[in-house]
Amino acid sequence: MGGCRFGVIRRAWDLSFPAEPKELTGVRQVIELHLELWGLADTTRDAQLCATELVTNVMEHVGVGTPTRLAVSMRGSWLRLEVSDPETRALPTPSPVAEGQERGRGLMLVEGVAERWGVVLRGDSKATWCELATGLRSSIDHVEGPQVARAEALLGWVGLATRTEEVPRGPLGVGHAEEAAIDVIADLLHWLRAHGCDPEHAVNRARMHFEAELAEAV
Repeated sequence: MGGCRFGVIRRAWDLSFPAEPKELTGVRQVIELHLELWGLADTTRDAQLCATELVTNVMEHVGVGTPTRLAVSMRGSWLRLEVSDPETRALPTPSPVAEGQERGRGLMLVEGVAERWGVVLRGDSKATWCELATGLRSSIDHVEGPQVARAEALLGWVGLATRTEEVPRGPLGVGHAEEAAIDVIADLLHWLRAHGCDPEHAVNRARMHFEAELAEAV
């Protein structure tokens, strides 16, 4: 199959905070929010685990309260997470953990879910990074699925059919496709009403189908 017709915008972002246990819940929530917006909800748990373990590693080996920065970006088809701190002397390394021992498992857990990880020294700081597979073909691709493919084809046709002089030639952007999708949904509701059907009932059923399919995928 070809690539995404519209392209998904995934701008890199970062978050600075002190490495403290109370900050971890907020870090996980921010990751979940951004990955939902990026269409990468299925990667959320692994990304949260990696970020949590990398920040915990800073707390254990550098110190609680250490100024820390989480940076999240796409590197081709990979989701990349970096956790930076100002300590450049002690580099994180995985080590054997005795059975029943809780501490020291962080990097082993990261190795278990990430495709690769490493450390980058940047003069006054170091960044421990890892990359997670997303199953995409590029940084602007989207998750596959028959429903998504049908909608992609429909929106491509609608977008081309409704294009005006104000819309530039070339590939349609995801923003224009979003507007087209909203127009299609509104038109379908008008069609249902004109044919004696209850639009609100149809919307509720569609939402139930959507949520059931999401739950099944998870």
